[in-house]
Amino acid sequence: MKSIKFLTILSILFAFSVTLNSQDQYILLGWNDLGMHCANRYFSKVVVLPPYNNIYAQLIKKSPGMLPQVISAGYKIEYSIPGNTYSVGKTDFWTYAQQIFGLPNPLPQNIGLTGKGLTGELDNSGNYFKADGIPVTPFQDNNLISENPYQLFHLVAKNSATNTVLTYTDNVIPVSNEIGCVQSGCHSSEQSILNGHESVPGFNTNGPVLCASCHGSAALGTTGDTIEAKKLSFRIHDKHKFITPTNSIATCYKCHPGPNTQCLRDVMNQNFSMTCQNCHGTMQTVANSIQQGRRPWLDEPSCGSISCHGSNYAEEPGKLFRLSKGHGGLFCSSCHGSPHAIVPSRVSNDNLQNMRLQGHIGTLSDCLVCHSTPPSGPGPHGIMYSGISNINNQIPEKFKLYQNYPNPFNPSTKIKFDIRAKSGREHVTMKVYNILGNEVATLVNEELSSGTYEAVWNAENFSSGTYFCIIRTGNYIETNRMVLMK
Repeated sequence: MKSIKFLTILSILFAFSVTLNSQDQYILLGWNDLGMHCANRYFSKVVVLPPYNNIYAQLIKKSPGMLPQVISAGYKIEYSIPGNTYSVGKTDFWTYAQQIFGLPNPLPQNIGLTGKGLTGELDNSGNYFKADGIPVTPFQDNNLISENPYQLFHLVAKNSATNTVLTYTDNVIPVSNEIGCVQSGCHSSEQSILNGHESVPGFNTNGPVLCASCHGSAALGTTGDTIEAKKLSFRIHDKHKFITPTNSIATCYKCHPGPNTQCLRDVMNQNFSMTCQNCHGTMQTVANSIQQGRRPWLDEPSCGSISCHGSNYAEEPGKLFRLSKGHGGLFCSSCHGSPHAIVPSRVSNDNLQNMRLQGHIGTLSDCLVCHSTPPSGPGPHGIMYSGISNINNQIPEKFKLYQNYPNPFNPSTKIKFDIRAKSGREHVTMKVYNILGNEVATLVNEELSSGTYEAVWNAENFSSGTYFCIIRTGNYIETNRMVLMK
């Protein structure tokens, strides 16, 4: 009898466990490490970069009443590129790969330098997954003429033991062949470039020649000739510093893809009209900085610099944005997007993932995407989660932002606002900025119907001073001045 009761209790506990587990949700965040991966299309002469693309992903487990967990052990993530199933024939890379890179054997067709193909599994790398060296081209199977630089990769997260599908996501796998020295109009042919090296002892003017074999490139892990040839980035920028206009993005697009690709497409370019030169400087500046010791590809502009977003938005010490982690062990790129494609992006495919997760484009800022309950502590960059409530459903006469109350305040204040939606619902953002113009809190970022609302800002972790609350919706924008006095 006791054993029967014991078995009954076990079965009840098991059923309860299954019920709890069935309430678990999984959030998959996938991204490319760069806003654009470039590659030559033809490899018989001058070789700058091979087909080589990288995908990163993090899997989050969301359980009722518990903090989110970034998980990897016991799970796998499969990748594919819908509509792009082969690369051989779209480029002649496989004809020359063994010779260019000194490989012991020819590369298998459609397999890249790291052994990855166009489908497969991401490698488990701790609290994230990744696949380096995917040999994707910008040509989809149904169009071998026109480049599509902003195709999607598809990720599927599964339980390794049961092969059960848990969730999926899609994001951009950017690639462009638009890096040609000839197609930019600067050189008459690739052969003319090789002929320009005739004075170099032992140089192969017949090709193929990998530029990085002599001109060191951290992107390809080559040292090259540091005395005469020097780094590839230095030589390119120094040799072409005469091109005008020096402060035009069109000048950069002669090499960095490109007048058609237009790889700089992120919020800084679209909303604030920033160009390459705002962060990197002119070609002369880039060349000079390398001469002075900067390591191209390894030492790049920092989000946390005083001239940009400040220390509260800094990368991990000694790491670039694309390699840095922050809140909860998530990569910066998992919420913000890739360098040069920081969301919201001009390219709709860049915005798909966050739109699906939180219902609007832009930074992944809705805490409840990952959290089962509103967090009580500070989130990324010290921003506190602030609630919003509907206090009146009557349709107001117009949009209006009321003065916060109390003001001055310590440590929290309420901000009331009216929304008059034109067609059912209106996308509303309400953000708080400090006196330097840096965004410190997002109070509202969602679709709202007509009515009167109240947002609460808890500034417990912020210093005394003046802050500005800005609400935006459609063509309407209004600002209030708030004073935190501790």
